[in-house]
Amino acid sequence: MRRVAQVVQHLQPGGIETIVLDLARLGASADEVHVISLEGRPETILANWPRAGELSGRLHGMDKQPGVAPRLLMDLRRLFKRLNIDIVHTHHIGPLIYGGVAARLAGIRHVVHTEHDAWHLAGRRRRMVERLALSLARPALAADADIVADALRRAIPGCRPTVIWNGIDTDRFLPGDQHAARAALGLPLEGPIIGTAARLETVKGVDRLIEAFARLDTPATLAIAGSGSELANLTAQVTALGLDGRVNFLGRVDTMPRFYQALDVFCLASRHEGLPLSLLEAQASGVRAVALDVGGVRDALCPSTGYLIKDGDEAGLTTALDQAISLPCLTDPRDFVVASRNITAMVRGYDQLYAA
Repeated sequence: MRRVAQVVQHLQPGGIETIVLDLARLGASADEVHVISLEGRPETILANWPRAGELSGRLHGMDKQPGVAPRLLMDLRRLFKRLNIDIVHTHHIGPLIYGGVAARLAGIRHVVHTEHDAWHLAGRRRRMVERLALSLARPALAADADIVADALRRAIPGCRPTVIWNGIDTDRFLPGDQHAARAALGLPLEGPIIGTAARLETVKGVDRLIEAFARLDTPATLAIAGSGSELANLTAQVTALGLDGRVNFLGRVDTMPRFYQALDVFCLASRHEGLPLSLLEAQASGVRAVALDVGGVRDALCPSTGYLIKDGDEAGLTTALDQAISLPCLTDPRDFVVASRNITAMVRGYDQLYAA
């Protein structure tokens, strides 16, 4: 039996965190997978994200506070030894620094690291930190999209990342009864609904989507699933644009398959992304998508049904939304996700890295 530790910065509803839970749930049946969150305690993690309860005793919170935490290296080293961990898999730079280095201090030979986006490598200091962390942890390196792998190669000469596409559970995200889904979420039963699912933070560009929505020619409703520090600013923006009653802030939605089933169009207007799971989840639910071309978005968008808009093209985003809700969709975006971005292929790819 292999004992695997998945190390993340924090454990809350989000793309990286969902991938980690899916790897814990669907990895090789002989594996014992532990999930370690640098921030938070298990009880607060479970209160904020009940789904983490499926880990059943294999969830560990290190309660890291802001700033540099040298003692965390020794705490992780002791935890890895106590759990008899064979493989450490880190996600993003913080977990790479602490989890990857602690794994080597614990004598663990097999370390895997996944980069989920690469925009942070644009800065010289960030590149230096990444290079140092990789040199110390010496992981098998994975990227979740071609654009992320290319950015890594440019930033860190000589690195050879393996591309493993993010995948989603297409047995969980399915088309469903739109009327019933809208009723359950308290959304209008008639008329087109555009939706997005994102943390309400500047990087996710919800403000850009609201601006584009305000310029639509076609009457529609906007549904936003997610919470974050920008809620008050976004609410004020909606009021200033005269959109009260047409924009619905749903907060955290625990039944995301139902949310996607309520939509006619999904839109992602992020300023930075890796390969976004929400885009895959919406399309697996049979919903066509409109997205700005940032990060690995183009690798997650169905080429025959989706609208890929140049980043910064505000008029183009509005036009695409108008077309998406008014023109018929002749093929099913779900087919693209099932064929090439499903969770089975992702799990298989990581299992091969673990076994290498």
